[in-house]
Amino acid sequence: MGMGPLRTTDSDDEFGASPLSDINVTPMVDVMLVLLIIFMVAAPLMTVGVPVQLPKTAAPKVAQPKQPVVVTIDQQGQPFLDKEPLAPEALMPRLRELASADPSQVVLVRGDKAVAYGRIVEIIGQINAAGFSKVSLIAQAPGGSRP
Repeated sequence: MGMGPLRTTDSDDEFGASPLSDINVTPMVDVMLVLLIIFMVAAPLMTVGVPVQLPKTAAPKVAQPKQPVVVTIDQQGQPFLDKEPLAPEALMPRLRELASADPSQVVLVRGDKAVAYGRIVEIIGQINAAGFSKVSLIAQAPGGSRP
């Protein structure tokens, strides 16, 4: 059973052609592609905004964000301050010294997964006691590379 235009002998014209029942979508696709190109070119030009003359100011430029303080705890529970090994009793004085310079600085804590949770919490407590309020834990994303 064929699926195609129905041909009847009484609707054929004098040349034997029957009316087409298919829709030709080629012109519609051409128009849509042209409109797509026009919008892709015109869209960035429409986001320029209103032209204004901005006033001058004597305010200082915004400073770049500071590097965070990184505290690392290795497998043995040994603390490191930015790759510098420290004795456990030397960590608190160094943290207080850094907090007195800038208490709003971010402190990142990296702990080996083999270290006991209590040791990580103890280090975070020392960081808070030193005067830092922004403390974050660093973890590895699944399938990611080591930080």
